[in-house]
Amino acid sequence: MEKYYVSYQDIHRTVRKLSGLIRDSGFSPDLIVAIGTGGFIPARILKTYLNLPILTVGIAYYDIHNRPADTPQMIQWIDEVRAKLTGKKVLLVDEVDDSRTTLEYCLRELLKYKPKEVAVAVIHNKDKEKRGTFPAEVKRYFFGEEVKDRWIAYPWDAIDIDQHDRIIRERGGK
Repeated sequence: MEKYYVSYQDIHRTVRKLSGLIRDSGFSPDLIVAIGTGGFIPARILKTYLNLPILTVGIAYYDIHNRPADTPQMIQWIDEVRAKLTGKKVLLVDEVDDSRTTLEYCLRELLKYKPKEVAVAVIHNKDKEKRGTFPAEVKRYFFGEEVKDRWIAYPWDAIDIDQHDRIIRERGGK
């Protein structure tokens, strides 16, 4: 499968744009929920722009060989969930909307705790048919960039960041 390499600089610029989209929409979340592991870094960058606390959840959808599972599995959830989510406006953050399965799973879990509103923000939305769907309660969806359906090579997944950056430069990136 073709790979699309992105740099930390690309991510930062895209998340800055994403933060502007969120602010301009009028949605003013109380907190960010980051889906680990891919949502940790975008959530942290969003914190810089939106100045919000971050809670994290661990959801596993791919196995150790990067093959998708039948269903996402909960690895870690928020302590004292009800007190932290009930009546709050929540921004759920992940790196990519690929099949939408992980996002759907996490949204359904979050909605059990009666937040006032939940919105979704991802760096990349893959232009493809999705297996998962957003629950009807989710009215806001933000993405920084729409990309073709290909493997996205994120810098935080690189074994050798110098090689990762070299590939980006060889392909005409920054």
